[in-house]
Formats: sequence, C-alpha cells, structure tokens
Amino acid sequence: MSSFLQRRMDEQSRRSSALAEAQPVVDEIIEETPEALDEPETTNEALRGTQYEIPPKVTLPPKLVQLRKQLRPKLLAAIDEADHWHRGDVEKERLLVERLKTILQKANIQITPGEYELLTESLLNDLMGFGAIEPLVQSREISEVMVTGADMIFAEHRGKLQEVEIVFDDEDHIQWTAQRIVRPLQRSLNRANPMVDARLPDGSRVHIVMPPSALKGTTITIRKFPDKPLTVLDLIRFGSFPEDVALFLQACIVSRLNTVVSGGTGSGKTTLLNVLSSFIPDDERIVTIEDAAELQLTQRHVVSLETTPPLPGSKTEGQLSIRDLVKGSLRMRPDRIVVGECRGGEALDMLQAMNTGHDGSLTTVHSNSPRDCTARLETLCLMAGMDLPVGVIRRQIAGAVDLIIQQSRLKDGSRKIVQITELQGMEGENITLQDIFVYRTPGQTGSGYSHAGGGELEPTGFRPNFEDRLKEHGFKLPSSMFGTGGKFNK
Repeated sequence: MSSFLQRRMDEQSRRSSALAEAQPVVDEIIEETPEALDEPETTNEALRGTQYEIPPKVTLPPKLVQLRKQLRPKLLAAIDEADHWHRGDVEKERLLVERLKTILQKANIQITPGEYELLTESLLNDLMGFGAIEPLVQSREISEVMVTGADMIFAEHRGKLQEVEIVFDDEDHIQWTAQRIVRPLQRSLNRANPMVDARLPDGSRVHIVMPPSALKGTTITIRKFPDKPLTVLDLIRFGSFPEDVALFLQACIVSRLNTVVSGGTGSGKTTLLNVLSSFIPDDERIVTIEDAAELQLTQRHVVSLETTPPLPGSKTEGQLSIRDLVKGSLRMRPDRIVVGECRGGEALDMLQAMNTGHDGSLTTVHSNSPRDCTARLETLCLMAGMDLPVGVIRRQIAGAVDLIIQQSRLKDGSRKIVQITELQGMEGENITLQDIFVYRTPGQTGSGYSHAGGGELEPTGFRPNFEDRLKEHGFKLPSSMFGTGGKFNK
C-alpha cells in the first residue's frame, strides 16, 4: 500500500513541475493574443443568423387607454348587448357614439377633438368588432391573424408571416375581445375551459388559449377565408397545380376514389379539400363533418355537421365529437362523407365507412409525406381504443384509401400540391405506395419533392392501377399526362 501511495505522490510531483515549466510560455501567449481568451465573435452571417427587427408599435396615449378600459362596459346596457352587432352598422354605431358623448359630458372629461376621434374609433372596434385586430380581420389582404400577447401580433400576407405595429392595451383588452368572440357561439372561455375552437360570423376559424397555459397572455389565432370560395381555376391560376393535374383530380373524385389530403399546418389542405369536393356530382348526397365549419360546397344536397362542446358546467353533456358525427352520418344514407380533418379515433370509423360502400369519401390528415400519412393514420386508428393489431389496421388503410395528395407551403410562401401518390395494396406487412406526380425544381438532384418555389408538378412515368376505374366513368386520360409519352401537354 505504501509503495502505491508513493508512486501517486511522485506522479503528482512530476505533473506540478511540468506545469510550472510551461506557465511562462502560456503567459507569453496570453500577452501576445489576449483576444484568444475572449468570447469568439462569429462573422459568418449564416452562423450568426439575421437580426430580427421589431416594427415600431402604435399605441394610444395612456390617458385614452385608461378611458377606453373604463368606458367599455359603461356604454352597454348589458355585457352581451353588442355581441351580434358589427362594424358598419350605422344605426348601432350612432347609438354608441351618443352614449359616449353623454358620459363624457356628465363626467366632465376634457379631451381634444383628435383624442375624441381616436377614443371613439377604438371603442367602436372593441364593442362591435375585434378590438385592436379589427383592421386585420377586415382586410382582404390578410389570410391569418395571430395574437401571441398584448404587444405581439402577427399577420400572414401572401403566404408570409410578419409582425405588425398594432397592439392590445393589456391582457384585459385581449380577454375582452376573446369573450366577445366566444359569447355569441354559446361557448365558455374561463379557467374551467381555457381553450376554445370557434368560428367567426364570416366563417373564419378561430382558436383561443388563455393563461396559465398561454404563458405570454391569451393567444388568439384566426384563419380567414375568402368571401368567395376559391375554385379549381383560381388554384390553377395561382400555380398550385397544372391544368392537366386538375383534370386528373376531377377524374379521381368523379370516379369515387377515396382520397386523403395530407399536409402541414397552413399548407392549404382545407382549400384543396373544398375544391376537390366541388367535383362531386350534384345528384349525390354529401355529409360534411368538421370541428368548425369551413367547407363551402356549392352542391344542393349537402348536410353540414359541426362538433358541439359540452354544456356549461358539464364535462360531457350535450357534447358531439367528430367521431360521434362520423358514426351518426352512416345512418343518413350519404353517398359521400367529407371529414374536415381526422385527428383522433374517428380515423378508424372513416376507414370503415370507406370500406363499406361509401366510396369517394374525402378527409385531411396532418403529415409531411404520403408515407408519413399512412403511419399517421395507423396512430389515429390506435387512438380509437379498439386494441387492433397494427397489421389489421394497415390492411384497413390499404383497402380503404386509394389516393394521397400531399399539399405543402413552400419556402417562397406559395402553397402547392407537391406529391400525388397511389396506395397499391399490401406487400408483406407494408403498404405499397407509388408516386404518380412529384413536384420538382430545375436542377434538383435529391429524391422526393422540392421545398423551393419555381418548380413544376411532374409525372413520374407510372400509370395508376386504378386507371380502369377512371375509364369506367368516362375518363380516358392520355399517356402523356403520366409521362409515358413525354411531359404534360401544354
């Protein structure tokens, strides 16, 4: 033991001597290049990243902020009096302005004409509109509005998100607007129900989350829709897909192929689903099922169903989920079932419907590729709680779904179909997929679709196995459409 300790002591002594000899050299290096020990400054822009610039914020003077907060409830006979009023109703606006003048005179509140104009406009927005974001909601150039906190509001313009100069006064101001949105829909937003999905009178979708889940303050996300539904010609003009692909998609829908639109958030899935639904013949009975009604079908015989939250004070009473509605729709003798989005156990019910005589049904799924879409459907089916083997679920998917259309928002902000894939059945324990069209950019070398703009949805050279079904419904598509005789006919 003593020899072991002696060896350790000798080793430490040699290390100390070596460090002492090296120290002058280290000191000399430090004196000559002191910046070497400073925090390294990266000059490469790609590594340092771009500097984000916060736009200058437009706020009311503190005096008007306080007045607006105090006067909001005083201008209403009841808290819900103006819930169904809207900006532009001259009579209702005049009524509120007269009440404002009366209160200001009685309270002897002195403000300048400019301040009075600002106060009036802001109060009318709060009481009859959507508060600070009223201009964004009314603008036809804005497709999405995102409130992340009182002083952080983003808007999507032509596919690009940008922070705007508009702000709310405080959290109370956001809460006022949020309550005005949910009250007319008979929904509750409170600590017991801190998250709400709803829709605005114009059909726009809105999602609200309040603290403590929303750490920066009440979060409001509004997905707006155009006054006039986009048509297939609009999407062709926007470059979402070529005319030949539109003809192919029409043939698939009319020929009653079960179709899943796959894509990420904000990729345009619902818009595409709406366009695909427009191809359904007018003599068929269509049942649409959505969380918040967004589809705008033009056919006459359409049954539109929407989920219902539980009654206030109850966890389940009065509630109807997507799965409940899918099950109920099977008793409505539908020719087609269109589910706005499968996000839970209703996927299994949807597949069962597709497999039992409801050909030509459509739905959307959140996923990044057709292969991911099949995996996502497996997961959603497992959420149904039926304890089915994965192999059985895969056979259900392979037997039910004919076509997956991948929709994506590209780097330039454009929304395009980037992949159209056929499900050809099972090979062993795996689902067999075959791409029919893939979005490619000039000079692209990698596999899969391109994420950049400026490309084209190109045929892969494979003709779909369901081509005979298309012919049975009168669609004789040329070989050139699938790339077997060259590229698209222009």
